[in-house]
Amino acid sequence: MANGNHIRRIGLLTGGGDCPGLNAVIRAVTKSAVARHDIEVFGIRDGFLGLIEDRIHPLGFEDVSNILDRGGTILGTSNKADPSRFAVGRDAHGDPIFEDVTSRVVDHVATHRLDAIVCIGGDGTMSGAARLADHGVPIVGIPKTIDNDLMHTDVTFGFDTAVSTATDALDRIRTTAASHHRVMLVEMMGRNAGWLTLHSGAAAGADVILIPEIPYSLDVVCDACVRRSKKGRAFTIVAVAEGSAPVGGSVVVDHVVHESPDPIRLGGVSEVLCAQIAEQTKLESRATILGHVQRGGRPTARDRVLGTMFGQHAVAQLVSGELNRMVAMRDGSLTTVPLAEVADKQRLVPPDDPLLDACRAIGTCFGERT
Repeated sequence: MANGNHIRRIGLLTGGGDCPGLNAVIRAVTKSAVARHDIEVFGIRDGFLGLIEDRIHPLGFEDVSNILDRGGTILGTSNKADPSRFAVGRDAHGDPIFEDVTSRVVDHVATHRLDAIVCIGGDGTMSGAARLADHGVPIVGIPKTIDNDLMHTDVTFGFDTAVSTATDALDRIRTTAASHHRVMLVEMMGRNAGWLTLHSGAAAGADVILIPEIPYSLDVVCDACVRRSKKGRAFTIVAVAEGSAPVGGSVVVDHVVHESPDPIRLGGVSEVLCAQIAEQTKLESRATILGHVQRGGRPTARDRVLGTMFGQHAVAQLVSGELNRMVAMRDGSLTTVPLAEVADKQRLVPPDDPLLDACRAIGTCFGERT
């Protein structure tokens, strides 16, 4: 494995959940590496799983042509593979058996003579990448997630498209809510971070926005719905993040994937809350879970541009010798930050976020007691 301007061959993977803009980054990394720096690029199938199982193949200029506007990832991805804790089978009770297969990954990197790996992913991928870096694999990370929850970057690609998708869904829900005089709850992804719900809820003018960072009071939410009904506004739109929880309560878990590095899968809080609102207020209520539709579809222009900039900058950093770092956008400028400062951390909505204040000023309810 080489350093800095001695890099002649790199691997490229997309890890974690899919999101719009991945192909824009794959295209930018590959084309800039090949055309500007004469670096060979090898695609790694299905994230870290491809490194573990040695599914690595050449990726050329033509392979990445005409993919800028495509959703998903041409390399495939996986959110179940962590080299430091990889499920290799099951015991007699059906529970997964884990092994550290990092040495296998290091061997595959050496076999293919990869001088560095470009890892495109969210917090889980960056945490795995940091552990590989500790084992001598040079890494450059590129921040991807619709949750926008990676530390030390103001924005991740995929977020803008997901906000647009969720906003459109809220706009459409509004028309049926008004027609039927209902309380309509729309549940969004984000895990422990409320960025997606906050921004799409604000963009669509949701009446109530519930995010994980602000535990909600059921009474406050119900009062907001009843108050709107009494004032002649015969419907209420509630944007709720999947990780939202009541004061003193816990999140709603949809299921557990035991072999995954992040086993807890949230979901269903909107359905629980919908039933509670209907019972307490006697207002007709419905819940809609957007689910994976938020990850799909063509990336917005902003995500295509951001992905292109991130991809090109990642290659430039490799060539300049800036290794084991993640590309980031800070105050409108591209930079890099150490992977170790990103790994195993999550950027949450701070209490003083300006959008929270703006929403409160126009009467948006966050379910908090004032």
